[in-house]
Amino acid sequence: MMNWEQLISAKRFGMEEFHAERQENRSEFQRDYDRLIFSAPFRRLQNKTQVFPLPGSVFVHNRLTHSLEVSCVGRSLGNDVAKAIIARQPELQDSFLPEIGSIVSAACLAHDLGNPPFGHSGERAISTFFSEGKGLKLRDPQPNGEQLSSMEWDDLIHFEGNANAFRLLTHQFEGRRKGGFAMTYPTLASIVKYPYSSSLAGNKSKFGFFVSEEESFRKIADELGMVRLNGSPLKYARYPLVYLVEAADDICYQMMDIEDAHKLKILTTEETKELLMGYFDEKRQQHMQQTFRIVNDVNEQIAYLRSSVIGLLIRECTQVFLDHESEILAGTFEGPLIRKISTRPAAAYDHCSQVSIKKIYRSRDVLDIELAGFRIISTLLDLMIEAVTSPEKAYSKLLIDRVSGQYNIKSPVLYERIQAVLDYISGMTDVFALDLYRKINGNSLPAV
Repeated sequence: MMNWEQLISAKRFGMEEFHAERQENRSEFQRDYDRLIFSAPFRRLQNKTQVFPLPGSVFVHNRLTHSLEVSCVGRSLGNDVAKAIIARQPELQDSFLPEIGSIVSAACLAHDLGNPPFGHSGERAISTFFSEGKGLKLRDPQPNGEQLSSMEWDDLIHFEGNANAFRLLTHQFEGRRKGGFAMTYPTLASIVKYPYSSSLAGNKSKFGFFVSEEESFRKIADELGMVRLNGSPLKYARYPLVYLVEAADDICYQMMDIEDAHKLKILTTEETKELLMGYFDEKRQQHMQQTFRIVNDVNEQIAYLRSSVIGLLIRECTQVFLDHESEILAGTFEGPLIRKISTRPAAAYDHCSQVSIKKIYRSRDVLDIELAGFRIISTLLDLMIEAVTSPEKAYSKLLIDRVSGQYNIKSPVLYERIQAVLDYISGMTDVFALDLYRKINGNSLPAV
């Protein structure tokens, strides 16, 4: 059984020896938030696709705006949960429990940091490059005798942005400090939605850490008292605050994708209103109609409905967490919080999901960006993997020299060289990846 006093620690990954010395006015978890906001990987999210192509005349969400909004919702969820638990257990008032809002907010900022360019098609492009593309040849022993282990191979064919975010935050890149971002243990644990290794991913390509970061996660999980379910392959029960990070993400992407689809005229105003008002009973809907007579700007009406739904879902997910707190702490609770909310909002959420799949995620603009992203990432991977497996070739040397020195692209270990390529490509923005693709293919030349 996990307990809150152990689950929330201010210890920082990579800076454990300084743990007792720190004395600052800002809480350690607020420092996590600030550190992320000012980081280069977070800034780059502004040029990474969320769902729709990056904006022309109509501004839609990118990874950065999505992460900021998820962080706001996560803070509300965390604060509400903390207040309710302290009301139940007043003795926790002097622990770190009141900081849950800050922890969840920081983790929400970081939850998409490991996603490659071009949305989820980027993840699929990487995993299928190894599982069914030219990367398949790496499964077998190489001419020089190098070979990937079965666990390393599983990492590649199940490539996952969530596991990559954990690596980005904890890995010591070349010339960087120990501990990566040196985040607190709770913030790091809160972003790992699937706390097990890639060999347990199955067909869903969901896992929490690469083999290179397995010991790092084990260290964090054991320190926080997370329930270990399996030793080899490694698997833990979820860290409790993961449920709040996941709920914030579930709430935001559903609502914001619908709002963006309305702005892009993929959904009509009436369709959008019907979807959002479906969360509420008839009495509340009548009140909303009265509000529409006062606020007659269509975009403001949709924003009002969206904010109302978000508020409702925050209350619903908070209550689910509190109702199932003992199961969550025991490691026996299954599924996301959003799937346990009450009947009316659950039905509305499912209806929104079905419409989103049919009309939004399969719209031509979304499919076009996925197709383009797939081709761009597959081409870059093909060339870069060839370069690190045959570094003696002249063209390989040119490509390797182009990679930033923070990536261990010349490592004597095959798996580490491949990871360096994935670090390099997944860190790219959509625009950078497209520009590099054009230059490598000779379609664009640097300005002289």
